[in-house]
Amino acid sequence: MSESSMTVAGVMSGTSADGINVALVRIEKAQTSSNQAVASSLTHRGQNLPEACRGECPRHTGPLIELLGHAEYPYPRQVRAAVLAAMNSTHASVADLARLNFLLGELYSDAILSTQRRFKTKADLIGCHGQTLYHQGKPSDFLERKISATWQTGEAAIVAAKLGVPVVSDFRPADMAVGGKGAPLVPLLDYMLFRDAQVGRIVQNIGGIANLTAIPAGATAADVIAFDTGPGNMVIDAITEKLFGRRYDRDGKIAATGTVLEKIVSKLLRRTYFRQKAPKTAGREEFGRKFVDEFFRLHKGCRKQDIVATATALTAKSIADAVRRLAHGKAKGPKANFQEMILSGGGAKNPTLVNMLKQELAPLGVKVCLSDEFGLPSAAKEAVAFAVLAYETWHRRPSNIPTATGAKRPAVLGKISYP
Repeated sequence: MSESSMTVAGVMSGTSADGINVALVRIEKAQTSSNQAVASSLTHRGQNLPEACRGECPRHTGPLIELLGHAEYPYPRQVRAAVLAAMNSTHASVADLARLNFLLGELYSDAILSTQRRFKTKADLIGCHGQTLYHQGKPSDFLERKISATWQTGEAAIVAAKLGVPVVSDFRPADMAVGGKGAPLVPLLDYMLFRDAQVGRIVQNIGGIANLTAIPAGATAADVIAFDTGPGNMVIDAITEKLFGRRYDRDGKIAATGTVLEKIVSKLLRRTYFRQKAPKTAGREEFGRKFVDEFFRLHKGCRKQDIVATATALTAKSIADAVRRLAHGKAKGPKANFQEMILSGGGAKNPTLVNMLKQELAPLGVKVCLSDEFGLPSAAKEAVAFAVLAYETWHRRPSNIPTATGAKRPAVLGKISYP
């Protein structure tokens, strides 16, 4: 495979455990000279993403990216239930966990094959994030050692065998091995695509967990700040499922009929996680079943619609609070002026959540738009990111951003399975 041009399939399963996202991406090595400023660009269905750096923006030699196609595959109900049970269980069967690992490898293979047939394109390489079952970015005591740990399941050897091409997987441990938190890893793509010489941007993903990448105007990679802001869809989905028997609040319609209980949101925002400085990372360990149980206790006797509205507001307000702290220099890193927020992830499809976020950010002068407006479908972004990370790993280049993860140094991420 030549570095000049590769087709890479990026595969992502988020913490909401909704299913599998596959993006087919053509990646080409940028041709640059020592005095050129060349930006990454992304095209999709004839649309060009505006150049990510212009004028005097520092030189960037990253790859050029073209999105060939994207598809989503919901988990079968029983599979989703098994994944959620594995995430939340304090006692799990080793046999079931091993079987789930191999089953997800089969499902990832099927999803990639279906996407290739749909878009009549075959991948040269696959970047498969896997399904996170556990993520603990901060070291804690375990058998007389301080240990941090992460676990993404979904057997890459099966994917490599069925697709007949190499698979890069298990991206997070290499960052953690050099002192990082293993997350977030998407900031590399954010930096490649959205940095601008004049405009400071917040690139905000709202998946199960919400995470941002802050890119000041004219930023170099060392200027990028990234961290998890808190719950994205995770708490909203769990509450909607328990109260209404639905997997999620489609189009935010339930939340739109409720009243936000501001005192409860204010109480929750005083929790330690929201006040921690970046870099920081969160998961079900912070905002999973235990947090949802506490959330319900605080809402005893409240209308069901109000509970969903309050969960939605918690996501919007925690994101806005993180941006506010960045703008006032309260987060780690220099004070910066941000004019735009670019939204992606499942939460970008929730109009009630998006409108709440717009209202919160308006006083800060931050305009909210969707990554779709830049030619990158919001649901595809993370899958595209892991295609790019796989491409970098294949060429033995580091792809973590230490200022985002807290790592001591750059690291080549992932492990390669060969067919």
